[in-house]
Amino acid sequence: QQQLEESGGGLVQPGKSLRLSCRFSGFMEGYYFIGWFRQAPGKEREGLGCISMNDRSTNAGVDSVKGRFTISSDNAKNTVYLQMNSLRPEDTAVYYCVVDLKGTCTRRPDYWGQGTQVTVSS
Repeated sequence: QQQLEESGGGLVQPGKSLRLSCRFSGFMEGYYFIGWFRQAPGKEREGLGCISMNDRSTNAGVDSVKGRFTISSDNAKNTVYLQMNSLRPEDTAVYYCVVDLKGTCTRRPDYWGQGTQVTVSS
């Protein structure tokens, strides 16, 4: 059974960093992507980037997180990370780990985690 479990969310001050983790299981070896989305109340869902489980190449997310957010993976731990630096109040949202089986990153991933809340506030 495929599972995604996010962790690492919480309350953080503006300008600080936070790292989210996504532990995945049940996905066979293959050409699929693991990525992150977020959604804030009243706003559209945003793609934050993704990483290929085949060659570990990454795709960037929306412009507002470029240069601040980085995706990486640890194969031995079956975990993908989202490192978030220089956090801003507008980064406040529920963050979701996703898996896309379509050979690329799309706006309609096939699997979603339960989400973890990130709140950036002083």
